[in-house]
Amino acid sequence: MAKLRPSDAQDKITILIVDDHPFFREGLSKVFSLEEDFLVVGEEADGEQALLAARELQPDVVVLDINLPGMNGLQVTRQLKADRTGIAIVTLTAYHDEEQVLHAMRAGASAYYPKDVEPSTLIEVVRRIVQGYYIVGNQIFDEAGLRSWLDAGVEAATGPYMVDPAEHFVPLSPREMEILQFVTRGMSNKQIALELGISHQTVKNHMTSILKKLDVEDRTQAAVYALRRGWVRMQDTLSIAEDDDE
Repeated sequence: MAKLRPSDAQDKITILIVDDHPFFREGLSKVFSLEEDFLVVGEEADGEQALLAARELQPDVVVLDINLPGMNGLQVTRQLKADRTGIAIVTLTAYHDEEQVLHAMRAGASAYYPKDVEPSTLIEVVRRIVQGYYIVGNQIFDEAGLRSWLDAGVEAATGPYMVDPAEHFVPLSPREMEILQFVTRGMSNKQIALELGISHQTVKNHMTSILKKLDVEDRTQAAVYALRRGWVRMQDTLSIAEDDDE
């Protein structure tokens, strides 16, 4: 639940915490609250509420999990940067791999870490990213350095002979992510088209874009890709499927 932004917030680094596990949120809040230059202005448990809170509270930093109910952390990151380019975002994940890093940083994150990051490290990361730096592990970049690192990472993941590496590891649009969620439920293009009230060809076009952005060959690989990285939560997929059966 978001809180009102305190009047003394201008003297501190203000932080919004987003995670659906209350225990983890409480732990982060306690860690940050011990620092004199930090102020936790709000906590949220899902992506949609995080966006509302960020617009209301205008925090300097958002620390959020990628695996969120409903709108995932990559979607939240993309929208936060669209709303306010200067906001700094730390993405945390329990589903860490090299491709997840590329997706997070291309979505607009300022820093990326697995959720087992040391508290002392996270504190210093927050201080650095509000100064305009980008951090992945022990690497610190300015904006030009980050672009070079991302280009090298995408080339390494896709191969040096890829026709246009810039088309891969690009954030999925809201519609593409919505379609991908339906794909994880085993729905066909025709079923998705009926569900969304769009044409079959439009769904096919979106699927082509999704496969290219994820650098996978088919819809099954795309579904596995999303589930393994926590973009779509298995429990959400199961609950939706149960609703469909009713």
